[in-house]
Amino acid sequence: MKDHFDYIIVGAGSAGCVMANRLSSDLNVSVLLLESGPEHTSPLIAMPRGIGKLLTPGNPHVWDYQASRGDGMATELWLKGKAVGGSSSVNGMVYVRGAPADYDAWEANGCRGWGWQDMGRQFVAMEDHQLGSTQWRGVGGPLKVTLHPSGDALCDAIISAAADIGVPSVEDTNHVESVTHGGFGYQPQNTWKGQRFSAAKAFLDPVRTRQNLTVITQTCVQRIEFVGKRAVGVQIKGADGLQSVRCSREVLLCAGAIESPKLLQLSGIGPAQLLESLGVPLIKDAPDVGRNLREHVYIAAQFRVTEGSFNHCFGGLGLVRSVLSYFFRKKGPMTHAAHEAGGFVKTHPGLERPDAQIGVSLFSMDGDGKTVAIDKLPGITLGGYFMHPQSQGEISIVSADPQVPPKIVANYLSAEADQAAAISLLKWIRKLASQPSLKPYLIEELTPGPQVQSDEEMLAAFRRFGQTAYHVAGTCRMGADEHSVLDPELRVRGVEGLRVVDTSIMPTLVSGNTNAPAMAIAMRAAEIIAGTSHQGASAA
Repeated sequence: MKDHFDYIIVGAGSAGCVMANRLSSDLNVSVLLLESGPEHTSPLIAMPRGIGKLLTPGNPHVWDYQASRGDGMATELWLKGKAVGGSSSVNGMVYVRGAPADYDAWEANGCRGWGWQDMGRQFVAMEDHQLGSTQWRGVGGPLKVTLHPSGDALCDAIISAAADIGVPSVEDTNHVESVTHGGFGYQPQNTWKGQRFSAAKAFLDPVRTRQNLTVITQTCVQRIEFVGKRAVGVQIKGADGLQSVRCSREVLLCAGAIESPKLLQLSGIGPAQLLESLGVPLIKDAPDVGRNLREHVYIAAQFRVTEGSFNHCFGGLGLVRSVLSYFFRKKGPMTHAAHEAGGFVKTHPGLERPDAQIGVSLFSMDGDGKTVAIDKLPGITLGGYFMHPQSQGEISIVSADPQVPPKIVANYLSAEADQAAAISLLKWIRKLASQPSLKPYLIEELTPGPQVQSDEEMLAAFRRFGQTAYHVAGTCRMGADEHSVLDPELRVRGVEGLRVVDTSIMPTLVSGNTNAPAMAIAMRAAEIIAGTSHQGASAA
């Protein structure tokens, strides 16, 4: 590998794969893409339900962290992708874009160029959607978007139950009307012909042969290197030990909402008092690096059912049959995404727009629903989270050693608005479960359990059972104010030659899953960088 490039991209995850694709399309520039994990060649990555084995501590394809949930709550495990494709190689493949109002709010608060008019067209450009083209849905793009096959009797009953309490049955839950006013239906997903369709498959694999693109795996970035206030490269640690790689244009952090703020702090950009206490030479006092952590708090309401559960397909002879069906026919339960159906709902009729996302999973977990052991008896999960959390957490390094994980404080349910939203969500799920169309199927509630009745008990249940939705964001937020970590062009304030491009840039969480927005953010960032480069060339 040579030791000098025009651009260095840190992280070959969802955003990094897009950035590598877009930047290397200019054959006059050289691009280095660095990934800490291995290639995305494991059969468990290709198999959609392989996530049951991938999402375990110690698996080489994931980072694992301990996160403090908040007062009165036990710590929990956070897992993030550590492979080419990043979390898109290990996630539940649920394709959700967020609501136009999310992005318009960013723009209204000073993030010019990040409203729905700019972000919506990124989604359209990247989609190759099974349902065909509309104003805000794309075909012919690099990313395959399919729907879970319709016709499942239990899913149909749940969709009907949602309609009975005022949530329209829709063909496309990502349609602007669905996310703006509510809608329930079969789940859009990033699968194709029974297999995962990750950011790596969509954006990186098709361009890996470009001569100006170098991809290096199983190599960790230790810190960003500066000359004065300008980022000039990175220090990496791989099979050949420590070495430095330089760049002439920019370092682009696409390492995710945990590793990107960690790398900034390790490199001297962060809260001065913290960095000085750990002996990290200060480049820029930036107190907000690592703050504004936002996360959706997911609760799995589980129910015993008479039929329609796939639990029997994930153990014993049933698992053998499911795996054989996958390998020989690319069909069956092992091809399913995390949710078969779901949608966006208003937990109160008077709300202006949906405040919760529901996911229907035709399986249930043993015990309290927080393990990866499948229930031996038939069950399903009506899971969900309130989409607009106000509680904010923080990530901070605890050592100057890059190998030491950061301290993560999620701070769930610290805001009173979030406590009220949690109670409303659980009440809505129970209302859904009580509808006549589900009476032939649902036998009893398993978790949180019928003994949980009062608001106080529901909030306590949320504190016990609530867990990460794997949507951590906001830790390097962009903004127009001087305290924001990034400006609206994603440049790190106070230094040169350094941007962040991943979910950490979000000022607030989007309405739903964050994988598709991460890719759209990178597409928008590539436009901004190309415009900046063009202007720079013109000025020269």
